[in-house]
Amino acid sequence: MKNLFIALFAMISFTAAAQDGGLELVSGEGATIEFVEEVLDYGTIEHKSDGVRYFEFKNTGTEPLIISNCKGSCGCTVPQCPKEPILPGETGKIKVKYDTKRTGAFTKNVTVTSNAVTPSKTVKIKGNVLPGEPAPAK
Repeated sequence: MKNLFIALFAMISFTAAAQDGGLELVSGEGATIEFVEEVLDYGTIEHKSDGVRYFEFKNTGTEPLIISNCKGSCGCTVPQCPKEPILPGETGKIKVKYDTKRTGAFTKNVTVTSNAVTPSKTVKIKGNVLPGEPAPAK
């Protein structure tokens, strides 16, 4: 119920800010997302090792932050965003899993869509997965 109230409050606030068909935001108002790091470097990791990492962020705005979508740039990068609104001043994490069965260097994007003043933000993961053991001869 609390989440419904927060979402409803955010929608009413957003609607109240609209004037003459356009949106006018006063500087410093609204939700904002600020990442601790915008590039997560896995470094050099073993083949089939743990590919889970976390992007940490903070809502530095004045309204609840609602993340509506997180999308990896390919099927090998699977992000998982928080479903609950992040209140002003609170922090959150976006879980990202990279498929470490794929070897070699990689750089992938994660696009985060939210109700923030800047509604779309792209962060990156990068690293290098070492080659695995060759398959045994038959």
